[in-house]
Amino acid sequence: MTDKQKMFADEYLANGFQVGKAYRAVYKNSKSDTAVRANSSRLMSNPEVKEYIQQRLKEIQTEKTADAVEVLMYLTAVMRGEQQDELLTMDGISKEVRVSSRDRNKAAELLGKVHGLFDKNVNLTADMGIKIEVDYGEDS
Repeated sequence: MTDKQKMFADEYLANGFQVGKAYRAVYKNSKSDTAVRANSSRLMSNPEVKEYIQQRLKEIQTEKTADAVEVLMYLTAVMRGEQQDELLTMDGISKEVRVSSRDRNKAAELLGKVHGLFDKNVNLTADMGIKIEVDYGEDS
């Protein structure tokens, strides 16, 4: 992988996955939109560039992104009132307060959705044998 390809991939990740913008930032002499689209597409299909982008995304996700367990732990702490908010008073003093009941209710709602407590779709299945008898009365 060349240095410019690496710069392109880093620019692509830094500017919100905008391929054309990343290409123009690295290859400054490109003027034609058609050439930018074609060349950036070629770079994005390069196996080394793709692998580098995937590797960097994994690193970024590991460092910066909360996983599901962390999110659930945070929501649980908010719901239980263990989380604190910072409140700025009129005289400019900052103090810690418990989260509001509105925030606690929202956290409880989100946790309930995760655990499927509010599913409205109920599937009822039953195996029932149906026997129909027709009685025409007595023979005439």
